[in-house]
Amino acid sequence: MIACKAFDKLPEDARRIREEVFVKEQGSTIEFDDKDSISRHMVLYADGIPAGTCRVFWDDQQKSYVIGRVAVRKIFRGNHYGTELLKATEQEVQEAGGKTLALAAQVRVKHFYESLGYTASGEEFLDEFCPHVWMRKVL
Repeated sequence: MIACKAFDKLPEDARRIREEVFVKEQGSTIEFDDKDSISRHMVLYADGIPAGTCRVFWDDQQKSYVIGRVAVRKIFRGNHYGTELLKATEQEVQEAGGKTLALAAQVRVKHFYESLGYTASGEEFLDEFCPHVWMRKVL
């Protein structure tokens, strides 16, 4: 059974997933920041086991809600859990009255976000030596 839960504070399950995916797997050094304190944190559970996470917050600069730190644990990939996580997050934003979403996608997974209706906007940029591109979606 798949369930997605929303949290007002960074839960330990989300912290562990992000450390596993971004720090250990991808080598990020700056994983946790001040955005965590203003975010709604989503955790996707597969049969009660934390499988994926992301955060979402309002950003004045983007004039949009921003999804970030999207991560699915390696052992759970290939099961469409990323899609389920993003759909639940989009629903959370709609319920909060949000009309648009933005995210900084790693270029290597840009096609995943395109398959969910996101469109690239702007030039590629580096974030911790990894190419990213801003993407947007109207809900």
